[in-house]
Amino acid sequence: MLRRRLDEVGRATCGILSLLDSESACPLIHASRHGDASHTLQMLESITQGEPISPTRFSMSVHNAVLGVHSIANRHHLPLQALGACGNEFDALLCEANGYLVEGYPAVVIVFSEGPLPAPYQGYAEDPGLPSAVGMRLSFGPGTKLESQPVSSPSRPTPADVIAWLNADTPFLDGLLRWRLEAG
Repeated sequence: MLRRRLDEVGRATCGILSLLDSESACPLIHASRHGDASHTLQMLESITQGEPISPTRFSMSVHNAVLGVHSIANRHHLPLQALGACGNEFDALLCEANGYLVEGYPAVVIVFSEGPLPAPYQGYAEDPGLPSAVGMRLSFGPGTKLESQPVSSPSRPTPADVIAWLNADTPFLDGLLRWRLEAG
C-alpha cells in the first residue's frame, strides 16, 4: 500500500515513523509546508479539462494523508497530527510535541518532510529543491537536551536545514526560536 499510494517523500516519512516508533507507542506529528502538491496540481488540471476527480488522488492530496496511510499499515491508534505552518513547521512540531509530553505521553515522534514543487508552482512559493525528510523521537528523559531562545530575525528552516543542524554542521537552528542541542 505504501509503495502505490505515496511518493518518495511520503515513503521516507513512513520509514522514519516506523523506525522511531516501531511499537506504535507514541503520538506522531508530521509537518510539511506544501504536502504533496503534485496530487493537488493533477486534480486542478483534471477540473480544467472537465474530467472527474479521482477519489484516490483526492484522498492523497490532503495534508494528513501520509499519517493516515502509515496508521493503517502499522495499526497505530494513538494521536496523529499533521501540520502546515507557513514556513514555521519545525517550531510548530516542537511546540506540539511539548504539549503531548506535558500531557504525560512518555515520548513523541516528529517528522518534517518536504518534496520539490511541480514546475507550475516554482517561483510562487519557496521550493526546497530536493526531497527531504527528518525525524526525531522526543522525551523529557535523559539524553541530549534541546534548548530555545527568541530570535530577532526568524528564518524558515527546511528539513535539509534541520538535518545539517543535527549533524552539527551548525551549532544553532533559527526558526521562530533559536534551537540548540546540548549534551544532557
